[in-house]
Amino acid sequence: MNIDFTAVLAVLSIVTGVIWGAYVLLLKVKNKDQENTEGKGDTTKDKSAKDKTTKEASKKEPLLVEFSRFLFPVFMVVLVVRGFLVEPFQIPSGSMLPTLEAGDYILVNKFSYGLRSPLGYFKIIDLGQPERGDVIVFRYPENPKIDYIKRVVGVPGDRLKYVNKVLYINDEPMTIKALQPYAKDPRFMELQEELGEVTHNVLQNPYESNMPIGEITIPENKYFVFGDNRDNSRDSRYWGFVPDENLKGRAFMIWLHKKEGEWPSQWPRIGTIIE
Repeated sequence: MNIDFTAVLAVLSIVTGVIWGAYVLLLKVKNKDQENTEGKGDTTKDKSAKDKTTKEASKKEPLLVEFSRFLFPVFMVVLVVRGFLVEPFQIPSGSMLPTLEAGDYILVNKFSYGLRSPLGYFKIIDLGQPERGDVIVFRYPENPKIDYIKRVVGVPGDRLKYVNKVLYINDEPMTIKALQPYAKDPRFMELQEELGEVTHNVLQNPYESNMPIGEITIPENKYFVFGDNRDNSRDSRYWGFVPDENLKGRAFMIWLHKKEGEWPSQWPRIGTIIE
């Protein structure tokens, strides 16, 4: 089951804020009514006793209000950080090898491509667009409840094709050179690709035929993405473009690596900057 924790946090913040705020407002109205109904003949001693009683009553908050007063600022802080600044994600598969491995926990910059509402995901402020080579997290176009991570290879206006496992952008082949067999699985070859200003490594299976793409032009507000594990990635070659409204942010760092039954494994991966 896929749970949108940001949406859950937003709802919890609203609910606890409304409960706490309504109680404070009700208390103020009640105290004002008591002040208006006080007799003019009350002695100073009587007024002091009433004030004391009112203060003691205000301290005895219902349990639900007490919990809301405590949890509301907590939910709000986490919502602001997770919804607008940085959000953690876990890598579930090997489609981004060798850059990202299954078991990597990454951090995603949520404001790289604009501030978006935690509910509805509409853009509030435009702060930038993805560039070729960015590793992005987005809502899977065929099922927006699922988050995907891939690398941007085509931006709006680009003419792109993929032939014989070579990527062409605007008729220019992207430079790619073989490095060595992949250390963790010698069936794959590790190669270095220059994608604009970004140099990164990819995997190819020399024994598996590629899925060619005839020339296409990337529409406005759409992006074309590949997995770095080129022969083992379900990406734009299969389901098409990523709309701008599906973007969640840019992946920038591995903060933990943990596989089931291990805690943690591969210490050197922790703190790795994603390029």
